[in-house]
Amino acid sequence: MSRPVVDVVVPFAGSDAALADLLARMRALELRDGDTLTIVDNRADARDQAPDVVAAPAQQSSYFARNRGAERGHAPWILFLDADVDPPADLVDRYFDEAPGDDAGVLAGGVRDAPLPDNPTRAELYAVQAEQMSQANTLRAGAWAYAQTANAAVRRDAFQQVGGFTEGIRSGGDADLCFRLRVAGWELAYRPVAEVVHHNRATTRAFLRQKARHGAGAAWLDERYPGSFPARDRRFWTRRLLREVKMAAPELVRGNRERASEILFPTVVVWAFELGRFLSNRAPGAQR
Repeated sequence: MSRPVVDVVVPFAGSDAALADLLARMRALELRDGDTLTIVDNRADARDQAPDVVAAPAQQSSYFARNRGAERGHAPWILFLDADVDPPADLVDRYFDEAPGDDAGVLAGGVRDAPLPDNPTRAELYAVQAEQMSQANTLRAGAWAYAQTANAAVRRDAFQQVGGFTEGIRSGGDADLCFRLRVAGWELAYRPVAEVVHHNRATTRAFLRQKARHGAGAAWLDERYPGSFPARDRRFWTRRLLREVKMAAPELVRGNRERASEILFPTVVVWAFELGRFLSNRAPGAQR
């Protein structure tokens, strides 16, 4: 099958062991002549470690890292992946089973949650039930549709035309990029066959921290694009939380913590997101 060459870019922030694991998983991709793989180490103490690992320590922002990775290549398409996804070996080929239209600026690949373990945490259960990483959800948002860059290919001409990702932010950069691309006349196309497996945050603490960060990104986006991510009705969600606390309290008294968590967790997730709107979306290291 003939397809264009592709630069694969993956931002990373984690332990040395996690980096070694990421390299092993991404090097399993079937790349052709002209394709490249770039892992962008975005840790504050990052250093170049291998031919396909480049350091980008100036800002702790995945969007800053993605821009640095994109700059290293010249291919007509850039495939952005997150470090917490497992791609099939033939992922790049799957993106081009169907030739992109001339106006396609972004190809959104599928994102499927990893199978639940035998004893899933409440956070893992919620993430799978809510299908929070589904591209189908974000692509059907009408005027505010966007592709999540956990798995998305972007045409380099389109990417360069709009100046790449907005840097200096923690969250919301994928939606921001897609909004600017659509204003510039580019279209989003769905490629569900180009699917990766996503590993969700396992602990409640990590999951709620992620939701708060997403809330900060939503507030930033809604200020930049009014109406794109409006805040929820906090009076309604306050009443709902109080009602569910009353429902959960007897379960706690009976020692049924799992049932109490099941009652409260979805609303707690909403509140983590909404309270996150009050946090700064500025990335560590970014200039004011």
